[in-house]
Amino acid sequence: MASPGKKSYPLRIDPALWAEIERLAAQELRSANAQVEFLLREGLAKRGRLPAAAAPAKDADPPKPSR
Repeated sequence: MASPGKKSYPLRIDPALWAEIERLAAQELRSANAQVEFLLREGLAKRGRLPAAAAPAKDADPPKPSR
């Protein structure tokens, strides 16, 4: 079931590609679904196409390192 405010979309994907997404997700402690969303956002940002609502605020303070 999709989270509230999220669009549900069936995706047909090559099994080998999905396996790599799952491996990367596990390494980065994300679900495969969250990893796909992360990669899509990253790709859109690189192309300068990330919607304003999905982009971090430009005037936001960078996160402070934890000690």
